[in-house]
Amino acid sequence: MSVSSTVVKNEVDSDALGDALVSAGCLTETDLQRVQQMKEVSADDTPITQLLVRLGLLSETVLAKQLASLLSLPLIDAKQFPVQPILPDKLSFRFLKEHKILPVRMSENHLHIVQSDPFESFALTAMQHATGLEIVPGIGVSTEIENAIERLYGQGNSQMGNILASVSTDEAAGEQDIEQLKDMASEAPVIRLVNLIILRAVESRASDIHIEPFENSLKVRYRVDGVLQEGEAPPINLSPAVISRIKIMARLNIAERRLPQDGRIEQRIQGKDLDIRVSTVPTMYGESVVLRLLDRESVALEFKELGFDQQLISKLQAVLAIPHGMLIVTGPTGSGKTTTLYAALSNLNTEQSKLITVEDPVEYQLDGINQIQVKPSIGLSFAGALRSIVRQDPDVIMVGEMRDLETARICVQSSLTGHIVLSTLHTNDAASSLTRLLEMGVEDYLLTSTLNAVLAQRLVRRLCLHCREAYTPLPEIISEFRLQELNLGEAVHLYRPTGCEQCNGTGYHGRVAIIEILVMNDELRRQILKHADAGAILVVARQSGMRTMYEDGCIKALAGVTSIEEVIRVTQEA
Repeated sequence: MSVSSTVVKNEVDSDALGDALVSAGCLTETDLQRVQQMKEVSADDTPITQLLVRLGLLSETVLAKQLASLLSLPLIDAKQFPVQPILPDKLSFRFLKEHKILPVRMSENHLHIVQSDPFESFALTAMQHATGLEIVPGIGVSTEIENAIERLYGQGNSQMGNILASVSTDEAAGEQDIEQLKDMASEAPVIRLVNLIILRAVESRASDIHIEPFENSLKVRYRVDGVLQEGEAPPINLSPAVISRIKIMARLNIAERRLPQDGRIEQRIQGKDLDIRVSTVPTMYGESVVLRLLDRESVALEFKELGFDQQLISKLQAVLAIPHGMLIVTGPTGSGKTTTLYAALSNLNTEQSKLITVEDPVEYQLDGINQIQVKPSIGLSFAGALRSIVRQDPDVIMVGEMRDLETARICVQSSLTGHIVLSTLHTNDAASSLTRLLEMGVEDYLLTSTLNAVLAQRLVRRLCLHCREAYTPLPEIISEFRLQELNLGEAVHLYRPTGCEQCNGTGYHGRVAIIEILVMNDELRRQILKHADAGAILVVARQSGMRTMYEDGCIKALAGVTSIEEVIRVTQEA
């Protein structure tokens, strides 16, 4: 394939790119029109491909796949990139960087290259003249190409390093007043810096970003699959500007540095609509900021996807089919309680039912469900909102959390009057939830009349399916963890993480819930009326057929879903 024929073909098809993206469902007609209008009024000649990514309407990976398909060119991923630079004496770093082109391999008189923007004719022609070889183009992901060019032809400078080079050290140093902070936070380098931090979190599938100032450094850490990982961070002297930029995006008061603040950012990144919850707290060396990333499109509202097997799904659906009473989901912060409740709400959400939730905050917006955001600053508490919504004639009520006796009592009263009530509680397991409610002051006779079930859960990391490795554990391990019994007498095999490119070397990809469901029965009600402790309740629940979180985790470990180390890490029974 000659360069000239490729360029002509690309020029002909560049107008069809937008239509192809719309037809493939990657882009809406409205978004396409917006980009085309921007291109018409834009002073520079920014390619439409770059505009789509810059506006967050499309991810680089999806764009590369569509371009390759549209132009019938090969899609080249990072695994096919060279280990050593090709023709470094004839191709300059600056040229390759500017045009985002990487030579991949040579064959006879051909030079195979990968590029992110195939609609640029000059660069291919210039490469042909410089090398004397016929150019064979391919399509790749822009960020992967840039990183490879930096590694092979550059001085090893990172994207963050390039941004920091454009920030004035004098401006960054010292204590800034509010106006100066506003000016710095609105400058292009700081904006790009914050955008890069968020982009890296999205690319690494992080759920949270922690930005923490210390005496001599600023730390940026990403929580990936429940575990914190340190990332590249700006210097400490840029801390006020970076934090001010985040506060401006979240519409927070940048002048207030002595009190905690909470806000929200709505942003479109790599074609995804993200809700980012922002929390700031004052520390010894400045404000610590945590951003929680909520991807509306990726939230799983199916019990099976969350980690429920068929036995657990059947139990939970039987509980949800009861026309009144309470279902409580318990576990520590970050154990997926709200997501499980959303899945239950999705299961109950029909045209015949009215569903109302009271949450703090509303994490995901669900169609067909009335969601109320608690605002204590104006007197709208859980208890206050609950009193009002009972008069709204709901069938199902979801309360974000039972934080006090007043809220718990209103939940109990609502379930007594014919409503299904879903809520969460912070306890270690299902059995201790019953004693916690009694200790809070809920009357035992009301609790036995209204509580249908308690579901306790933890999140463990899923093993990467591409690199997990099976092994036979030692007999001592099998005996200690009761694996033979849980595997119904079959030969015991466990799996361990090894690490590959698919999971960024961690051996894990994603998370799954390990669960126990305590379904109320007469014997358990008698234990509550006797004010039995959590241990006695657990014994009766297990006699009634309850599988504990630890046992559920071990069954998932035996099936290769997770590792036994993960189960031990999160369960107290182990």
